[in-house]
Amino acid sequence: MGLNEIAIGGLFLPPLFAYVMIGLAATFALRALLYQLQGGRRLWFEAWFDTALFVLCTAATAYAFSASFPLIGAL
Repeated sequence: MGLNEIAIGGLFLPPLFAYVMIGLAATFALRALLYQLQGGRRLWFEAWFDTALFVLCTAATAYAFSASFPLIGAL
């Protein structure tokens, strides 16, 4: 994806917007999975955990789509 703007209906959005949306979807999916595995009773500070999980998922998404990410075919 790189650092190119995304055009949606004539509106130019920064690439970070797409990374945040993908990170948010990943956060919801991981949070639901963790809730099913643990039953939602082991997290003391749920708001801090959700925030940290969102930041990690967004950072991982940005890293995965960055131009400096090594390609498998380049090895």
